[in-house]
Amino acid sequence: MICNDLHSALTPFLTDHQQVCIVRDEGVKELRIEGVKELVLRTSEQTKSIETVQVIWDFLFAQEMTRHGLLIAIGGGVLTDLAGFAASTYKRGIDYINIPTTLLAMVDASSGGKTGVNYHGLKNSIGAFYPPVETLICPTWLKTLPAEQFLSGFAEMLKTGLVKKREGEKEALWEALLGYDLDTLPLDTLTPLIEQCVAVKEEIVAADPKESGLRKVLNFGHTFGHALEEIQMVNGQWSNGKWLHGYAVLYGMIAELYLSVVKLGCPKEPLQQLTQLMLHYYGRPQCNCSDREALISLMQQDKKNERTAEINCTLLQEIGSPRTNQVITTDEANEALEYLFAL
Repeated sequence: MICNDLHSALTPFLTDHQQVCIVRDEGVKELRIEGVKELVLRTSEQTKSIETVQVIWDFLFAQEMTRHGLLIAIGGGVLTDLAGFAASTYKRGIDYINIPTTLLAMVDASSGGKTGVNYHGLKNSIGAFYPPVETLICPTWLKTLPAEQFLSGFAEMLKTGLVKKREGEKEALWEALLGYDLDTLPLDTLTPLIEQCVAVKEEIVAADPKESGLRKVLNFGHTFGHALEEIQMVNGQWSNGKWLHGYAVLYGMIAELYLSVVKLGCPKEPLQQLTQLMLHYYGRPQCNCSDREALISLMQQDKKNERTAEINCTLLQEIGSPRTNQVITTDEANEALEYLFAL
């Protein structure tokens, strides 16, 4: 739900629940609600762990939260994933609401019901499908968002535009996103694009809530992207802002678009357009050919794979026509990485 007044939007949920608690990212402004206790966390991919979930569990136990309570999560995608997983497991499940404060969380992480933590160096390898009772999106949070965080979220919007064209659209979402002014970042023209991206995801998730088929289209760019994230976690290089999730997904989309052209005959234009955006705004990935063996090993361990040690991707026949469960060989993965690192 897009809203401008969080307190008014929250009122019916506060009335309907016996107890309410807040978990908030430390970088986010406090949301004062009388009588509601809050836990403030410092979140990052390194702290997206079961230990941080335990901190949330301990907080809920300290507040004597019952199964009829409500947890409000305020922050970016890491925070909403952590809080959602804590809510899904505390006393076998309590209600929670997401209030995303980054563009990435607004268009991706805060909706769809995927919750979880990183484990053994693998992204989101422990988790659950557990949707929030509501996601409240307030675009005014974006006014103070750092540029790299904005670009990270915009990459997920680009992914949505590539994989889905909705019935009755006057203009394809991909074309609208390409026309958005990334130099001045006007919120008035961004809000309807956020709404379109959220509507696409909600439509797909409603048809396939547990990713048994259709929902896999949303994994486009993530097989390579998650491996690129994971190798940075292993190497301890995550502090660089250019290794935010959206950056890695954008690099992953370029690798998977390359394979789409080679394997499925996808037109080259979206690959060229995305490459131009990368070079102008995102910069090149900070990996090189020496990382390829480790990246391929990480892709073979990806939770999306149907079989052990295979590499499973979502590729594109063309814009709006994704093809899921595309198994690629290690040679093809190597070729895609070589293309990406040569840009």
